[in-house]
Parts: sequence; structure tokens; C-alpha cells
Amino acid sequence: MYPIIALWCHPRSMSTVIERVMRERGDCACFHEPFLHHYYIDRAVRELPHYDIGPDTPTAYADIRDMLLAKADEGAVFIKDMSYYVVPTLFDDADFAARVTHSFLIRDPVSAILSHHKLDPGVTREEIGLEAQWRHVSWLIDTTGETPVVVEAESIQRDPQAIIGAYWRRVGLPPAADAFEWSSDDIPDDWRQVAGWHETVSESGAIRDYSVEDAAARQAEFEAAAAAAPQLNAYLAHHRPFYEKLRQVALRPN
Repeated sequence: MYPIIALWCHPRSMSTVIERVMRERGDCACFHEPFLHHYYIDRAVRELPHYDIGPDTPTAYADIRDMLLAKADEGAVFIKDMSYYVVPTLFDDADFAARVTHSFLIRDPVSAILSHHKLDPGVTREEIGLEAQWRHVSWLIDTTGETPVVVEAESIQRDPQAIIGAYWRRVGLPPAADAFEWSSDDIPDDWRQVAGWHETVSESGAIRDYSVEDAAARQAEFEAAAAAAPQLNAYLAHHRPFYEKLRQVALRPN
């Protein structure tokens, strides 16, 4: 029985970059948002833009879970997924939850909401995702007595090897110094059905730095976008408190 390591994210949190690093390690079978199909296809909460479902893709929660469990009989498994896809369904599946090593990735909601709205102007408040992450983390604390690993995207951008190295230690993985660069020509097959969401990471070849100037530019761009789409300010006001709670327990390098 091998580990199942889950990185639970919110959209536009730089999660696909981290997934790309995990794929470069080469020692885990990586799954790209398998529970997306439960939320958007099985439950049909809303239609997801820039998305084409592949043939034979499991869509029911139980089928997706069983696929991951079966794969973990063969070797280590890593999944990058969203908390809002499985909250609160996961809370009624304590056996699977206990089988998973849970970790979380967060990003400044100004940047995340702005990026999400550009790709999907119809994004809902739930799909911003930080509230579901906090509910997920709180449930794990209440049921296990331990705080799971939480990582900030901006910290990774400033020092990828230190922060991701600390993350690997916390989730029980050895170092992999050669996992931080990749070929832009090598696109994972399971990214192709959501290719419109991941063009930047597919083309980048490495993790990009983050600066104070970047943050200021995104704040100004967010304010301009929110002037035309006022719901963005409401989304930010709703999710920022959950983001700040998650930041308080975020991983720091030694």
C-alpha cells in the first residue's frame, strides 16, 4: 500500500506549476484534478469553460476514489485537486480521508480572482475556493488533531527549492533537485482536456519569480476589473478572511 498525497488548491493558485514539478520527480503517478469530473459532470453544478472530457473518464465520486485507491496499490500517487470539488462529500468518507496525506496551496486572492475572472467571467463565489479549503483544513484539524501542510504560492515563487523542499519533507518525499525545470514541448496528456487553463505553465519551463511590483500591478488590474464586474469585490471580501486564516498556518522554510 503506497501513499496518496493530495495537494488541495483553489483555482489559479499556481497549483499546476507545483503539479508539473511533481511530475518531473518521476516517482509518483500524478492525477490532474480527478474530482473535477464529480463536481462539473456528475453533479453538474455548472458548465466549465475551456474543458473537454476524455473518453472513459470516471465522473462519480466513488469511482474516482476507487481509481485512486487502485493506483496506490501499484505505487505512490499524487493528486492536484480543488477542495470545493469534494467538500463536504469527503467528510462522509472518513476511510478515504484517513488514507490520504492532505496538503494545501493558497495564493493571494487578488491575483487568483483576477486570473480566474479573465478565463471565466461567469466564475461563481464558491469556485473562488478559499472558503472550501478552510472548511477542509478545519475538518482535518478537528478529526485528526493535527494541522495539515499549507503552502503559499508567493513563497514558492520567491524560493522554489527551499519551500518545495520543505513541503516534500513534510509529506514524506525525498529531495529531487532536478525537478524544477521542464520542457515546454512536453505537455501531459491529461492537461490537454483543460489546455485553455494552463497555457502559461505549459510554456514557462520553470517557476517564475514574484516581486512587490508584480503584486502592485495585479492590485491595480484587479481594481480596474472590479469596476466593470463589482461581484469581484464581493468575492474578495468573502474569501479574504479564509485566506488569512490559512496563511497563519502556512509553511515557512527553516
